[in-house]
Amino acid sequence: MKVDERLLQYVAFDTTSDENSMTVPSTPNQLKLAAFIREELERLGVENPVMSETGYVYGWLPASEGCEDLPCIGLIAHMDTSDGASGADIKPRYLQYEGGDIILNEQVKTTVEDFPFLKDLIGQTLIVTDGTTLLGADDKAGVAEIVTLAEYLIAHPEVRHGRIALGFTPDEEIGRGPDHFDVRGFGAAFAYTVDGGLLGELEYENFNAAGGRVTFHGNNIHPGSAKNKMKNAVTIAADFLKLFPESETPEHTEGYEGFYHFAGIKGDVTTTVVSFILRDHDLQKLEEKKSFVAEACEWIDFKYGDGTAELSLRDSYYNMKELIVPHMEIVERAKEAMLKAGVTPIIQPIRGGTDGATLSYKGLLCPNLSTGGANFHGIRELVSVDAMEKMVEILKNIVTAG
Repeated sequence: MKVDERLLQYVAFDTTSDENSMTVPSTPNQLKLAAFIREELERLGVENPVMSETGYVYGWLPASEGCEDLPCIGLIAHMDTSDGASGADIKPRYLQYEGGDIILNEQVKTTVEDFPFLKDLIGQTLIVTDGTTLLGADDKAGVAEIVTLAEYLIAHPEVRHGRIALGFTPDEEIGRGPDHFDVRGFGAAFAYTVDGGLLGELEYENFNAAGGRVTFHGNNIHPGSAKNKMKNAVTIAADFLKLFPESETPEHTEGYEGFYHFAGIKGDVTTTVVSFILRDHDLQKLEEKKSFVAEACEWIDFKYGDGTAELSLRDSYYNMKELIVPHMEIVERAKEAMLKAGVTPIIQPIRGGTDGATLSYKGLLCPNLSTGGANFHGIRELVSVDAMEKMVEILKNIVTAG
């Protein structure tokens, strides 16, 4: 099966994850796709494909004769999709891109002005949405590329390789992908997540991350007799938000610049909750951001009374660079695989995180590779069929011997 046809099968499953759910996986439809992929691996002849109770899918390709002593290489992608746009009833379509703006529907278009990388995709076959949902190439394109590689290697036993471990995770988009990943059972010496963007991206640095919420406690009094009595949690929350530098938000930062991101606010006069995430490639700077949030809460308590601001804060993941730099040979292996396929590596920091970040801290070093997609988490998401096919070739170059 062609890699793009495989992707279209996968995006028919709505696998939006839910950070408010306490189940594993966070949504039941992820189990449906997981079961589908496990059955597919079994049909293809992958060794011992299994699906755990928590929705993780694993499979292995045995080493070619004479390659048993080579290190086992892992390839990992995630099955869930972001809640940034609907993942249900996706209507993908092919587009032979000849340049210019992409019209998705009467109200929505993807413009070259906003997305100048489109100029690099001229002449390629794209898969786009109808402008009402995301596509799900993040990361079902990565899943499709890995499974397509497995199908190719099984059909071509003359291609020599060491043992290969395949892993597909749920709930990556809500930061829980590695939580129940069986690193020991997976058995890889090192691995790659196939969860990046445009063709050629190769990443081994990511944000250090923390997040949480502040609950503001007010006192509701009838507004007609509220003078000197009411504590309005809504306006207290607004007072809190004014304390943070506007220049250190996602819409004003790039590259290695970290940020405060206030992602949600919900409440009323009595109780208002502000949710946020903190990001920085430098761990010390992340600690400073955490301290600033705590100090802002202390200031609110000083102004409005003890117990007004209740802070809940926890670390999410850390920069895998610290662990990978001593083992740059695995990054070099990916670079050489790209160059062999005629692709120029684009080495840059991830302004986010992947399963690989936490897996690296669990003992499985895991740089991140491109998928060939772009504009993830939104209705303008797209993927290049040409790039997906090239990624299958790159993965083959990574895992093959000699």
